[in-house]
Amino acid sequence: MKSQFALKLSAVNRAMGRGNRALVLAAVLGLGAMAAAPVYAQATKIGFVSTERILRDSKPAKAAQAKIEAEFKKRDDELQNLANRLRNDAQKFDKDAPVLSESERIKRQRQLADLDSDLQRKRREFQEDFNRRRNEEFSSIVEKADAAIKKIAEQQNYDLIIQDAVTVSPRVDITDQVLKALGG
Repeated sequence: MKSQFALKLSAVNRAMGRGNRALVLAAVLGLGAMAAAPVYAQATKIGFVSTERILRDSKPAKAAQAKIEAEFKKRDDELQNLANRLRNDAQKFDKDAPVLSESERIKRQRQLADLDSDLQRKRREFQEDFNRRRNEEFSSIVEKADAAIKKIAEQQNYDLIIQDAVTVSPRVDITDQVLKALGG
């Protein structure tokens, strides 16, 4: 028992003759494939958000940066003063070294080394504390940005939002919308 498709194909073959059989088969298969294609075929809506711009240009990010800088200003100034003191002491030592006794030279070299070690330790602690504090502040901004991105995606029917890509077309970049949602 032949299927409806096979019956129609044999009828077309008889009508067209044997020479055009391959052509007819290709045409029928092509029409069948087109009929089987989904009717709802639509493009995927993709957006892009630059996390770097969000963490640099948004109002909450600028406010957090100013807050952190104010919070660490005193320690930064202390580090600058300590570095200046070390530089001045080293210059003074270089100037005085030819006339110093051996024991005095060793004593001052040890003091300079201790001061340098202290400076390096304080810089390292400062940087660790600064980074930790910055990460605390910026993690809340990232959470707010993620919420804004999800809201925009739902409102505008995005299928996919990508953050941080190598290259992006400006037509899919929605970073400005997210900045606006974050207040600027």
